[in-house]
Amino acid sequence: MTQSALEAPLRGEVIVVAHMNVQERRARLVRAAFTVIAERGIAGATTRAITAEAGMALASFHYAFASRDELLTTLIADAVESETSALEVTTRDHASLEDVLVAGLSAYLDGLKADPHRERAMLELTQHAVRDPDTRALAVRQYERYRMLARRSLEAAAHRTGSEWLDPVDELAAQLVALTDGLTLAWLVDEDEVRAEATIRFAARSLASRARPDGARPDRAHPHRARPSRETVTDREGRGERG
Repeated sequence: MTQSALEAPLRGEVIVVAHMNVQERRARLVRAAFTVIAERGIAGATTRAITAEAGMALASFHYAFASRDELLTTLIADAVESETSALEVTTRDHASLEDVLVAGLSAYLDGLKADPHRERAMLELTQHAVRDPDTRALAVRQYERYRMLARRSLEAAAHRTGSEWLDPVDELAAQLVALTDGLTLAWLVDEDEVRAEATIRFAARSLASRARPDGARPDRAHPHRARPSRETVTDREGRGERG
């Protein structure tokens, strides 16, 4: 895939596709479809609108895809695989787990505000996939990937702050995905930053309450009271000593 195939043309400008291979045409149409869906929804993503956005002649569409449904299926699969992280996990000196979660969720919100069209498109695609029995499995895979990425972020946050999760991380990851879904939809509807920031603080506080600092672990809070090993007890009994 060449860089030229990924460069978005001016809308309405028909580019020369005679020398484009099939993969280049598919990549251009997929990206164009994502843009159209973000702006007009699935219903507005006709083959005519998509090829116009891609700067390609309408007749060239079927050189790349057999149908619009095939294009949408490819787009959903590509969008799912493009997700690389749930939260950015960064730390500063003496940051608490709650602080790290607030920072990560705030960075997520900043990304949402910077590119709301992308999240609108993702919501449209998810709803489309759920409604169609042929693509529902893609929506299931999408959320499996979201939860996997959320688990990695939570594990990284705990590791960097020296904390330990009290609940299974997979369960907490599912809660984090649900919280970010709600945050996303609410902000897309009302764009209320104050409310969004309050939601972030609530989410971070709720998740952090299900962890304990590293120093609070019983075997570390009182190291001198650590349970003796079996070998130590046996040795002492052999000497006729009592604990």
